[in-house]
Amino acid sequence: MMKINQPLTLQEVEQVFDAYEKALVGNDVVKLDELFWDDAATLRYGATENLVGYEEIRAFRLQRPSANLARTVTSRHITTFGDNFAVANITFTKEGVTRIGRQTQTWVKFPDGWHVVAAHVSWMDAK
Repeated sequence: MMKINQPLTLQEVEQVFDAYEKALVGNDVVKLDELFWDDAATLRYGATENLVGYEEIRAFRLQRPSANLARTVTSRHITTFGDNFAVANITFTKEGVTRIGRQTQTWVKFPDGWHVVAAHVSWMDAK
């Protein structure tokens, strides 16, 4: 039977997710690159772009504006499946934006650590 949300695995994913969030709002491109799986199969579907492959994701990150990156996470749900797979979902708000942001990340633990293999960011109207 697969173990869901084992405490140690959940703690690992929470820590790497926190590192991702810190790197994102701090525009730490090097750390963000480290946290994504360096592979042509990695996906990131953003609010305005569909990026396929680590190199496309990296190129996008290098050219995106570095201003107004701060956000407030309003909910976070992380579920681990076994020792090497997890899904993280958050909602977030940004100052001056009335819409609600949503982010989903699929994390896999490789021999060198946890990496995002797929991500999706979108916006919805606030209710």
